[in-house]
Amino acid sequence: MSSIEQFRHDTRAWLEANCPPSMRTVMGEGDVVWGASRPEFPSEDARLWFERMRDRRWFCPEWPVEYGGAGLEPEQLAVLESELRRLGCRPPQINLGIWMLGPVLLAYGSEEQKRALLPPMARGEVRWCQGFSEPNAGSDLASLKMAARDGGDHFIVDGSKIWTSYGDKSDWMYALVRTDSSKPRHDGISLIVLDMRSPGVKAQPIDLISGKSAFCQVFFDAVKVPKSQLIGELNGGWALGKYLLQHERKAMSRFGEISLPSHVDLAALVREYLPDPRGQGELALKARASAVAMNEHAYELTVRRMGEEARHGDDIGGLMAIMKLVHTEQERDKFEVLLDLLGGHGFGWHSDEFSERQLAVTRGWLNSYALTISGGASEIQLNVIAKRVLGLPDGKKGATA
Repeated sequence: MSSIEQFRHDTRAWLEANCPPSMRTVMGEGDVVWGASRPEFPSEDARLWFERMRDRRWFCPEWPVEYGGAGLEPEQLAVLESELRRLGCRPPQINLGIWMLGPVLLAYGSEEQKRALLPPMARGEVRWCQGFSEPNAGSDLASLKMAARDGGDHFIVDGSKIWTSYGDKSDWMYALVRTDSSKPRHDGISLIVLDMRSPGVKAQPIDLISGKSAFCQVFFDAVKVPKSQLIGELNGGWALGKYLLQHERKAMSRFGEISLPSHVDLAALVREYLPDPRGQGELALKARASAVAMNEHAYELTVRRMGEEARHGDDIGGLMAIMKLVHTEQERDKFEVLLDLLGGHGFGWHSDEFSERQLAVTRGWLNSYALTISGGASEIQLNVIAKRVLGLPDGKKGATA
């Protein structure tokens, strides 16, 4: 037996012995565990699964051991991921720090920053949020204005960030700030990390039409941030921000697979609400549902292939924009089909006459439109694809079609 075959055998045995049966079922709403200073667990099995994977160092298995990972080689990581999928294991935690900030720290952080920030992240002890968008700087991120002024051994941060997911529940934030307003707008930006418990930080939830308040506006009033928390070079944050956004799009794709009501069984709903399709309308609806299911499966296979390419060192930065665009557009299309399937049962809000599943579909449909904007609107992704994948030139101002 080769070493990789032995690793697969040992990994499979460990997962079967340590992943509780209830953690091998499809996730429902409210089942997500967030890595945080005070994590909340929906069940005892969720806590056990979290602790066992944490102690195994498999929250970020490919990270170096000295930074809290397990030091797995790419081939071993591929085996672990395939065994997790085979058994149907739920993610033991969701941690945006690991998915997005972690790769930036590994590539650009100082040794001191890596040792201070990565191990707690790898143990699931810190909940991170992202501070990029501002009220007048969303898709045009380079126009951000939140200032970080020189205060000696620290920065003094003033301004606000908006559409910050779970800003009111997070322990730390990584943020792009304006450190030099005299430079061209792309050149005066820096990346910092800051403690959300710092004096002068206030997070205010934003009520959404879907009924959820995952997004917040976060206000900063003369917040002191030590200069040791500057990531990379001063005024060099734009390159880091672009690097991080590549991982954000990947994280959104991964998060979408488990957090959106993808846990809604489309095939089961078709059988329940359309058991005997008759007429062109119902047959067309069933065909749409089948197409959605096939597209989802094709997407999942493509994600696996891209993972293999990334592990072999291929540049998939441009492809991440494609995957973000495809995934969010597919989710929106799926919920359109789900609403058509449910008919009048898909218009519920708070009434007892609607089931939890019906209400989840309605809210998921509303949320699916928000996801086509967050992480870069679909129109922005099309621009990225045109430039980075297709190699098309920028359109000239004043040019006509």
